Amino acid sequence: MIRNFRELYSYRGLLLSLVQRELKARYRGSVLGFFWTFLNPTLHMLVYTLLFSVFMKNQISNYAYFLFVGLLPWTWFSTSISAGASSISDRRDLMTKVRFPAQVLPATVVATNFCNFLFSLPLMVVLGLFFGVLPSWHVVAFPVVVLVQMCFTFAVVYAVSAFNVTFRDLQHIVMNLMMLWFFLTPVLYKLSTIPEDYRRVLQVVNPMSILITSYQAMFYEHRLPDVVPLMSLLGVSLCLLWGATQIFESRREDFAESI
Repeated sequence: MIRNFRELYSYRGLLLSLVQRELKARYRGSVLGFFWTFLNPTLHMLVYTLLFSVFMKNQISNYAYFLFVGLLPWTWFSTSISAGASSISDRRDLMTKVRFPAQVLPATVVATNFCNFLFSLPLMVVLGLFFGVLPSWHVVAFPVVVLVQMCFTFAVVYAVSAFNVTFRDLQHIVMNLMMLWFFLTPVLYKLSTIPEDYRRVLQVVNPMSILITSYQAMFYEHRLPDVVPLMSLLGVSLCLLWGATQIFESRREDFAESI
């Protein structure tokens, strides 16, 4: 794993170039262009707020802000997984080149969506101020939570991108699974609304529930994230990342022939 990321670091110039190109290409030809980075999560927030707060009478205070806090990290994760699944199989033009560093492609997807996540944070702060929710010192834990999510996201993306090269149906399966995963993650609702026994099971089988509640703790509830679940997830994510890089490396030599 260390060798893989050391090699990735040595190609940081290429990675940065691909991320910049991806960010420019994503909104090229669009009238609103870069502003879609802000509009996409905002539109999702408005739809879910209308559905759950107005029609279904959700009792969560400042629900639109609560929802936005969870939507941003979820969007970073879900778009990384969905796009990352085909990040290698869709780039035959690059993979057939001599000694092209394959690990750069899934890393580009994760990094690009991470940039969109960071670009949207000021909007979350503005939305919080609109609802009278001021930033608190608890956001000092933000880099730790981001690090854990980065490790977990990289682990999943490396694994699915490697398997999708030979099993192309995986990318379609992943896209459908992400929808189910979303509703099993406390973005639209509070984790505390789930019975305690099921809550514990959900935290074990769904790592994103720990991450989303950590963001909610910092930005919405003005408290530090729960340390034990978060640090446990960091350990699990590092183990998964090690396993994913092993899978990636073992299949790497066959990428060019398979696509």
